[in-house]
Amino acid sequence: MSEKYKFRNPEGIYFISPTLVGWVDLFTKSIYRELIVNSLRYCQEEKGLIIHAWCIMSSHLHLIVSCQDQFAISSIVRDFKKYTSKAMIKAIIQSDESRREWLLRIFKEAAQPIRRNTNYKVWQDGNHPVELIDNKMLDERLNYLHLNPVKEAIVQQPDYYIYSSANDYFREEEGILKIEKIE
Repeated sequence: MSEKYKFRNPEGIYFISPTLVGWVDLFTKSIYRELIVNSLRYCQEEKGLIIHAWCIMSSHLHLIVSCQDQFAISSIVRDFKKYTSKAMIKAIIQSDESRREWLLRIFKEAAQPIRRNTNYKVWQDGNHPVELIDNKMLDERLNYLHLNPVKEAIVQQPDYYIYSSANDYFREEEGILKIEKIE
């Protein structure tokens, strides 16, 4: 992994984009989006994750996050990805997922080169963390994150998309995840 993209400052605010292997469009179904929302909520309540902005796209997430000082953001993200990987595979197997065989094959093939005993690999390695060190960077990432569903023709207005923090920023209404707004 590049030395450029690491969580270096424990007090920093970071833009990250966890992405599914093969850019698989798993989050087009609400069962998987809700799993992500509930897992993020757990990380907030139990692990000290502070979410400043977020958006779930079809194959990846955009998050602007920091953490309480006794926690390591890299560990929180690692644990989040580990838990959600297992939970999503379980959901694929147990639900009436029409793409079950295809999804499991993709995730199984992604795990084959891995030496540790892993049956499935759901998330790509890394999160591409970028520390947001000034207002210009914060504004650029906030706009990118909230306008992404519009750009991808999911919604016409950012605040129409409930799986993001756009309501918190554009309407000043609380969304489905509590956030700590960046002013």
